[in-house]
Amino acid sequence: MLKNIAELKNKYRYAHILLKQLVITDFKLRYKGSALGYVWTLLRPLALFAILYIVFVYFLKIGAAVPHYAVYLLIGVVLWNYFVEVTMNGLSAIVGKGDLMRKLSFPRYVVVVAGSFSALINLSINLLVVALFMGINGTPFTFEALLIIPLIAELFIFGLGIAFLLSALYVRFRDINYIWEVVLQAGFYATPVLYPVSLVVTKSALAAKILLLNPVAQIIQDIRYVVVTHETVTISTLFHNQLFHLLPIAFVIGLLIFAGLYFKQRSPGFAEEI
Repeated sequence: MLKNIAELKNKYRYAHILLKQLVITDFKLRYKGSALGYVWTLLRPLALFAILYIVFVYFLKIGAAVPHYAVYLLIGVVLWNYFVEVTMNGLSAIVGKGDLMRKLSFPRYVVVVAGSFSALINLSINLLVVALFMGINGTPFTFEALLIIPLIAELFIFGLGIAFLLSALYVRFRDINYIWEVVLQAGFYATPVLYPVSLVVTKSALAAKILLLNPVAQIIQDIRYVVVTHETVTISTLFHNQLFHLLPIAFVIGLLIFAGLYFKQRSPGFAEEI
């Protein structure tokens, strides 16, 4: 047993070292040459949040009825930005490291995973800002908020699955970049980042149910439920059944398995196709 564990550690030791170095290098180079550097990690989501908050609260009056809407909105913006970053990093991961792949032999999946962890670091920093806003806004901190950890893990797995799929497809089909940009633009409005799901329910309960089957929407709403207010509509409250939580989770796991297998099948030819 111990021998098998030792062999497993040796097998993935090189991949672990490479992953660590790629994550560190990516994070260091991200804002190299900019005047504010890593501060942009915080400024970008905060600037978007400020604009959206003014428009939706003071002009459209959409968030006025939502308790602690500032935190509610900021959580949606931060989580959506993470999803965009992890998938866009993954899309260009293999093609962007083409020269490295032609010179060195290493597990190709490490490049995609490194981009996902780099985005996760940014998300962690932004969540600290969310916590600060909660204190300023008077949003209560509870032990229930710790449930954010498995929900972030679900979002990480979902983003990683899409990243594997996009990175493998982009090697052969460069139009995937433009297609995915359109999907993200549409997804931003189809996901309850800006508006409460309760508004959708008043128009069509069926549309709201379909919307929450999207794992990103389900995760955002669940995090808002445990962190901000129990008035948040979640997939469980909408379907009146906790088992419906399993649908997006099953999809996330299934996607990761499918994307991982597809990536593994295509990876031996990446260096020649790039």
